[in-house]
Amino acid sequence: MSAINQYKLIGFPISLVLSFLFCFSSIAQQPNKRGELSGIILENITNSPLQFASIGIYTSSDSLISGGLSDEEGKLLIDIPNGQYYALVEFMGYKPFKTDLFIISKDIPSHDLGQIMLLTTAGDLDEVVVQGDKTIMELSLDKRVFNVGKDLANAGGTASDILMNLPSISVDPEGNVQLRGSANVRILIDGKPSGLVSFKGSSGLRQLPANMVERVEVITNPSARYEAEGMSGVINIILKKENQEGFNGSFEVIVGTPTNLGFTANLNYRHKKINWFINYGLSHRRSPNVGELYQEVYGQDTTFILNQSSEGNVSSINNNIRGGLDYYFNENSILTASYLWRRSDAHRITDIRYEDSWNTSKNLQTYTLRRQDETEEEPNSEISANYKRAFERKGHELTTTFTYLNYWENSDQLFTQSTFSPQGVEDIPLEQTQTSLNDEYENQYLLMLDYVKPFGKEGKFETGFRTSFRRMKNDYIVQEKGEDDNFSPIPGLDNIFIYNENIMAAYSIIGNKKNNWSYQAGLRVENTDVETILEETNEVNPRKYTNLFPSAHLTYNVSLENAFQLSYSRRVQRPVYNDLSPYVTFSDSRNFFSGNPDLNPEFTNAFELGHIKYFDKGTLFTTVYYRSTVDKIERLRTVNDDGFSVTKPYNLNGENSFGVELSGDFRANEWWKVDMNVNFFHANIDGSNIQAGYTAKTYSWLFRQTSRFTLNNGLDLQLRINYEAKQKTAQGVRKGVFYMDLSASKDILSDRGTLILNVIDILNSRINRYITEGVNFYTEGSSQRQMRQINLTMNYRLKQ
Repeated sequence: MSAINQYKLIGFPISLVLSFLFCFSSIAQQPNKRGELSGIILENITNSPLQFASIGIYTSSDSLISGGLSDEEGKLLIDIPNGQYYALVEFMGYKPFKTDLFIISKDIPSHDLGQIMLLTTAGDLDEVVVQGDKTIMELSLDKRVFNVGKDLANAGGTASDILMNLPSISVDPEGNVQLRGSANVRILIDGKPSGLVSFKGSSGLRQLPANMVERVEVITNPSARYEAEGMSGVINIILKKENQEGFNGSFEVIVGTPTNLGFTANLNYRHKKINWFINYGLSHRRSPNVGELYQEVYGQDTTFILNQSSEGNVSSINNNIRGGLDYYFNENSILTASYLWRRSDAHRITDIRYEDSWNTSKNLQTYTLRRQDETEEEPNSEISANYKRAFERKGHELTTTFTYLNYWENSDQLFTQSTFSPQGVEDIPLEQTQTSLNDEYENQYLLMLDYVKPFGKEGKFETGFRTSFRRMKNDYIVQEKGEDDNFSPIPGLDNIFIYNENIMAAYSIIGNKKNNWSYQAGLRVENTDVETILEETNEVNPRKYTNLFPSAHLTYNVSLENAFQLSYSRRVQRPVYNDLSPYVTFSDSRNFFSGNPDLNPEFTNAFELGHIKYFDKGTLFTTVYYRSTVDKIERLRTVNDDGFSVTKPYNLNGENSFGVELSGDFRANEWWKVDMNVNFFHANIDGSNIQAGYTAKTYSWLFRQTSRFTLNNGLDLQLRINYEAKQKTAQGVRKGVFYMDLSASKDILSDRGTLILNVIDILNSRINRYITEGVNFYTEGSSQRQMRQINLTMNYRLKQ
């Protein structure tokens, strides 16, 4: 490679950003002295488009004057001033392509480069160092794509940590994911359901190392192409898989406190028609947690008061391995097969102290100590096969996918409990010893077929079919030791719960573009057949329903730096296994959690109006949204006269919410860049069908701001500030949360390695605090499931 070409390759990405912003700022000033450059960038073996390939526009004297990136279809459309230029197209793992000189003038206002075929190269990739990264956020018609590897705070973390650091998304201390303040979000892995978000919900993402994640797609108002599940939208986590020629990979070692030891490897080998890939992650963590609860229960003549505190530690070992291959039958026919195996082994110790008193004197009457000792095993496997057939016309393709998912969890718990007088004398008759055995199984089969056919110049027709069969089983028994030292089942806590779900869906979408207008309209139909069975008591609860889910997206490009988008979709949140299972968690003998077999699905109509504006030094993305939900699912707490509570989900009448979200970035100068996300929203919650007082009007907001500093000697710093304001619920208030993260990185080993130090939750202030009220009780509590975490991460790249 010549010195000139090396200089261009190293300096291009940085220069590209500056020239791109400069280009936007000058369009309006010189409308008659500029023209357009277009073209399509393709990969030579498969003839498939190369997304986000870079193109630099140079004068004949090798001065860079503009640049851009190819879109998701490999297309280029770049606005440049009049003059004589050549273009240099580059993509990592492919040979650069230099065009002939061309002219843009008043008489020749546009130039089409046609199809540019980039040739793969397995040559001297290890001789090239590319300075620069993909932008963190990229926008397309119906989603935002986040390239998460650039975020220093993700180093040494998990997929759950990644989501916590993205705009619009919040993750509470329990691991539950919310999108724009709503917990009803559909989470996919590589576009498909996964065992990581099955029985445990989104908290299972804590078992997936962050280094195995390539990017995250956030789809707040999905089109009919996506399954209708997920009231507030879809989050799609894409795992890493390289496809460049030859052998390449990356390795990461993690050391942290509280104990966080880990190793991940992402390897890839491509030769001719076969591309092999494998990802492996191993981690060992110790996660301390604490909690407090104060509760008043109002009896006829007495107020019973409970002060409860808990302290625990979870020690876990997680293994993840994913491997597969892409086989190219020919340039238009590709088969991809992959296998994922995951196992988590955890040991949980939790100590709870209950202090009981009554009336306003609050004099201690008794105190109780309870210990939970649990061992847990979770093996999980997924097999997936995908075939893609591309036809002669660009964009004309057929894709089919088959996935099999198998999940199993075994939980073996021992509970010991003793009650004492204020003087510390044990009340022997109240001593308890209990065991809980819980086996959970899941098998799921998923088949998808998608077909896309272009028409006219910019039109596109899409259609597809999806069917999934899901069977879940929970075999549980809770036993208590009697006076004869034998264990016997506790009534109502010995059963087998079976959940069968069959969903069939079909969709069609049509889209086109004319002048500055782009539109897309679609319709999805889904037939749902759900049946729950309590085997021991022969209780069967079938649910069958068919629904239509329309969607529409309309975009108007005022100019290259100014565009509006209007969208609509109908969504559904089906109650799933954890929502329906009547199994009661028994770790806390005063506060029980369970599902509700009588739940109905909730439906939402969602509207959005978005605007994006590019400035010389940044971008601002504004969205106004409205959601109307019926049969809203929300967990409610009830407390009996003895102070024992049960929390389970119910269908409320509904919720109407609207909000404004602002996302932007600003580069103050070469060494300082600021990203910001603010979400203001209002919600009317109507739970009067459950109880007259269960209504709320809440105004709340979320704020996240990240500053990135590029210092001398290759040192980068990143500071993130997060705030989630107080929010009312149907039964009370979820209090505000403020926390900060700090990260630093430095490239080492001739830029092949990176050393990253991050401190997550510097102030140790990420605590879930809440107030819940009912007719006969008042509860105030707090919990902290994740303490301040300090990680040191070493990343090494091989031919990347």
